[in-house]
Amino acid sequence: MIIGTPKEVKTKEFRVGLIPASVHELTNAGHEVWIETQAGHGIGIDDDAYIKAGAKIAQSAQEVYEKAEMIVKVKEPQPSEYPLIKEGQILFTYLHLAPDPKQTAALIESKCVAIAYETVTAPDGSLPLLKPMSEVAGRLSIQAGMRFLEKAQGGRGILLGGVPGVAPAKVVVIGGGVSGTEAIKVALGSRANVTVFDKSVDRLRQLSDLFGSSLNTRYAVQDELTESLKKADLVVGAVLVPGASAPKIIKKDDLKKMKKGSVVVDIAIDQGGCMETSKPTTHDEPTYVVDDVIHYCVANMPGAVPHTSTFALNHATLSYVMAIANKGAKQALTDDVYLREGLNVCYGKVTHKSVAGALGYNYTPALEVL
Repeated sequence: MIIGTPKEVKTKEFRVGLIPASVHELTNAGHEVWIETQAGHGIGIDDDAYIKAGAKIAQSAQEVYEKAEMIVKVKEPQPSEYPLIKEGQILFTYLHLAPDPKQTAALIESKCVAIAYETVTAPDGSLPLLKPMSEVAGRLSIQAGMRFLEKAQGGRGILLGGVPGVAPAKVVVIGGGVSGTEAIKVALGSRANVTVFDKSVDRLRQLSDLFGSSLNTRYAVQDELTESLKKADLVVGAVLVPGASAPKIIKKDDLKKMKKGSVVVDIAIDQGGCMETSKPTTHDEPTYVVDDVIHYCVANMPGAVPHTSTFALNHATLSYVMAIANKGAKQALTDDVYLREGLNVCYGKVTHKSVAGALGYNYTPALEVL
């Protein structure tokens, strides 16, 4: 199979879909790989490293899309890329379609085979290709929150862990999944006072066993959440419904009750955000203020640490890329029910139930289309 990786064009996105080690595995298996020139430049990988791994260098994204049967990238295609996607071409990347009707319409019109990293599942129900970026985003959420709590950034002027004789900041994490757990780890490691909310008592029990009495666990009911928000210095929204739009957990009225200069970090922004006041931001302009509360809603948070993120992502995706390349998309998707959960759009049909429901499209089961 001919596989292509273009340079990412989303604002301040330096990650790359394939690293030289992944290219080497693919070319050793007999596949042809095209990398757009300087695609790895943002993480210190030059074209020569790709050439040594067996890749060919394309001079433009257009050349990559023209040559490749499968496109492997990181972020969803941007509007400038929509016209480049061909009928029947395999697109393997993060898509986050539920809050993005324009991208969904473009993929339907292209009649490509669009497989989303974030909805590929594992036998235990986890999301193996979303997990590494959720881990990064969870850890970054506290890092970003700490920065914007500084007075010079407009925040309350609070050190997250306090100092002897001065109380630490109060951190509220909404959602105890992968990203929420990583946020808890970093916040507790910084000696903050941390409370997590979740709808699953079993998950709260697991978190309590993991972190002990240093973590406050609360069942997610609105009254308790509202009371905690009033006292919070930093709030991390880590709510996920795979493939669907994130529920709006934090209401606009809640913000009026929060402290002036407090910070909210919405990790769920890729799926539309879990606050009524959320809107996507970029690394160029990461924050905005509503009712004196600083909102950090960067839609590609792991792009802030592209070296770490790229290698973590490649380690997770390579076996799936290899399976698709070796078998072809139809056979790979037919053989693997868990990979098939990643198929969002195929030959003009929406093949993921949550995406179809979120955007009002008819749902077509993947096997019918394949």
